[in-house]
Amino acid sequence: MAHDPSPPSDRERNGARTRLTVLDAAETLFAERGYTGTSLNDVGVEAGVSRATPGYFFGSKASLYQAVLDRCFERVRHAIRSGKERALASGKDAEVVLAGAVSEYFDFMIEHPKFVRLMEWEALSGGTKLQQAPPLVEVVREALEAMSAELEVGPSHREATAQLLLSIISLCSFPLIHSRTVLLALGLDPADPAFAESRKRHVVELVVQGARERLASAAT
Repeated sequence: MAHDPSPPSDRERNGARTRLTVLDAAETLFAERGYTGTSLNDVGVEAGVSRATPGYFFGSKASLYQAVLDRCFERVRHAIRSGKERALASGKDAEVVLAGAVSEYFDFMIEHPKFVRLMEWEALSGGTKLQQAPPLVEVVREALEAMSAELEVGPSHREATAQLLLSIISLCSFPLIHSRTVLLALGLDPADPAFAESRKRHVVELVVQGARERLASAAT
């Protein structure tokens, strides 16, 4: 499809709303088709603006993709920080805090399926776009530090905490990633609220039981 050379209209130039519309459309298409399967023209069509508008606001597809990732990571960072604040303010014991953290992370994944899909595309492509992405490193480090603080474990237990974080991510994301493969074969629907609630309880139980010995060891 030929690139539309016409400049964006005055209405499109003005504002933040158009930029946000383009960003939303780009997130949708990158999540559905991946980076290589999406063009700036496609984004313009999806956003309902001229095909030149995405380039006008973001310059290049690479810059637009980075803006999408940055916004996604900012959402994750906000969730981590708010969860940490609630956990530390609760005064509850480590197991209760851990159960709450797992529940919150599961809810975040359910509420942001496009983020899950974007990370899936990155994994399939070898993570080439994320290898030079400081926000990913910062978010993972912040999540690890938040969990260590919530569970009141020191640096000597960093590896065990990292393993725990990895387990939580894997257990929560698998049903969303494999909704049309393994779950379909099992006759399960991750979009069903009853399944989501049951899965959340199951993951919380597994993680808390598996971490109990680690937490007891860290406390001593």
